[in-house]
Amino acid sequence: MTIYATSREPGTHAAGSSGQTAQTSRTAAAERSKLIADLTDAHATTLETLLAVLRSKSTSDTAARQKATELAAAAMVALRAVSDLDRSLTEEPVAQAFERLRDDLRPLVRFGDLDVQFIEPPVNGRALPGEVAHEARAIVRGAVLALVEQAGVARVRVQWDCDGSNLLIRIRDDGPGDLNGEVPSVRQLAARVVALSGTLNVEATAGWGSELAVSLPLDAPTASVSAAATWGLSPRERGVLELVASGARNKAIAEALTISENTVKFHVANLLRKVGASTRAELAALAR
Repeated sequence: MTIYATSREPGTHAAGSSGQTAQTSRTAAAERSKLIADLTDAHATTLETLLAVLRSKSTSDTAARQKATELAAAAMVALRAVSDLDRSLTEEPVAQAFERLRDDLRPLVRFGDLDVQFIEPPVNGRALPGEVAHEARAIVRGAVLALVEQAGVARVRVQWDCDGSNLLIRIRDDGPGDLNGEVPSVRQLAARVVALSGTLNVEATAGWGSELAVSLPLDAPTASVSAAATWGLSPRERGVLELVASGARNKAIAEALTISENTVKFHVANLLRKVGASTRAELAALAR
């Protein structure tokens, strides 16, 4: 068994580099912990304020609802801003993510006669969102297992690249070249890739090996204004959709828009039909 990499300068595995990486991770973790603590305090204050407004005997029901709606809307805007910041803190430099992949694969091939070649991504490539980095490593591990299940596979090459918008992964073997998308392990990989709105292609040439090409978007899919227009949503439906995307439940949506919960359920059912989503989570993902 041999594991080797290309495009790496000597000395990059020095203890100083590892220590720097660890220090960076600790700093990011500390910043994220502070962020979560601040967010908890801010939302506790918001909830206390909402309760105070709703319990106030000197405020009319109409005024209380209006104030509560304003407070809730402001809190959701703040939550989205914090969510963006949290995402930035959980991003992983692409070179660091690839290094972790090397460590993940080492136990899989340690006791076999398999040569694994790593083609590293550019060190200045765009950082990967945490969930993309995690899933990418899992997908590569699964792909390597799928390839070595074939008879006669002695070498595997793993390559990562980034075009600024997508993580591009290629895994190639020197096997019989008969891998296809109907193989159960490949179908499982395809399901993981699709869950990230990515694509997976299998190319095989008899006697020359098989290659899996995966593209994973680094940004969550968004519904463009033009796409939303094609859904034919009414102003009220758009309002409901925004709140669904924020994670609000039916009761909260009803209170925010001053409508009944049954009306909210009606709008959500219409949105699922118009957008073509099968679940509320899918609807929220499409709206973000």
